[in-house]
Amino acid sequence: MKLLVTGGAGFIGSAVVRQAIARGHRVVNLDALTYAACLGNVASVADHPDYAFEHANICDPAALERIFSTHLPDAVMHLAAESHVDRSIDGPGAFIETNVTGTFNLLQAARAHWERRGQPENFRFHHISTDEVYGSLGPTGQFTESTPYDPRSPYSASKAASDHLVRAWHETYGLPVLLTNCSNNYGPYHFPEKLIPVIILNALAGKPLPIYGDGSNVRDWLYVEDHADALLTVLNRGQVGRSYNIGGENERSNLELVQMLCDILDELRPGAHPYADLITFVNDRPGHDARYSIDPTRIRTELGWRPGVTIEEGLRRTVQWYLDNEPWWQALLNRDGVGSRLGTG
Repeated sequence: MKLLVTGGAGFIGSAVVRQAIARGHRVVNLDALTYAACLGNVASVADHPDYAFEHANICDPAALERIFSTHLPDAVMHLAAESHVDRSIDGPGAFIETNVTGTFNLLQAARAHWERRGQPENFRFHHISTDEVYGSLGPTGQFTESTPYDPRSPYSASKAASDHLVRAWHETYGLPVLLTNCSNNYGPYHFPEKLIPVIILNALAGKPLPIYGDGSNVRDWLYVEDHADALLTVLNRGQVGRSYNIGGENERSNLELVQMLCDILDELRPGAHPYADLITFVNDRPGHDARYSIDPTRIRTELGWRPGVTIEEGLRRTVQWYLDNEPWWQALLNRDGVGSRLGTG
């Protein structure tokens, strides 16, 4: 199978590219190489005969037409997106352009390609989304695939809009689509503006470890390699037109998560004082969702998938990876917004 992976130089996309190549797929990686992308993420497969890279933007219809006509993919895995909630608060326009207009352009290009090839039954358009489209939960309950959409940030609203476009292209034009909504990812190659890499790198530098509000916000944490495995499982075995929630089954409050990271760092890179001494509570993010929790029943019962990495094991792997790969993250520290507080409204 030849896959067109959009956003394949990003955090989750690069994990998909690496796993797909390892499983014998041919991969075309389409990436605009914006601030959060890094070709170092796919350096391990860059010279593989089944890998090709296209430097292009999904907001460019002509580039998409050329790429589809040249590479003739059997499936699209659409991961290209603006994804940082804090950035969406400060600059929502880029999120509308990429996540909504870009997805529209990609759907049109994929539909034209699918129709030119006689509408093959095995073609798939797999749209990768987020659990944030469902809004915020209280202390109990979980998101299912039938949970009404209730996005609360410009980021989640733009992803909700893209989900609706994908479903409409299936219902109106018959495009064979799959949708997945995932919980918070973490792991190697995570761009250093998100919570876990911020905590690791600030701790190593002896800087404050910022926690929004009182740290009680809860997320379900999914190891990125588990997520890539789930996405390829859905691509190969998912039912056309169906959506699947992908969760890590690892709920933790932000404060609990940071304390776990501090404990691991105390063990692997001990300092003069416990890293938890650096924890600092800062003003909360505007509209900060209280809790996300995924009900993974559908993907577990229909496709037999469940995560294989516990939060304890995944965080240890992640911390060790950052300790072992300083050149990778040092090269990113001067990129736009890294190290700065964003999304203060």
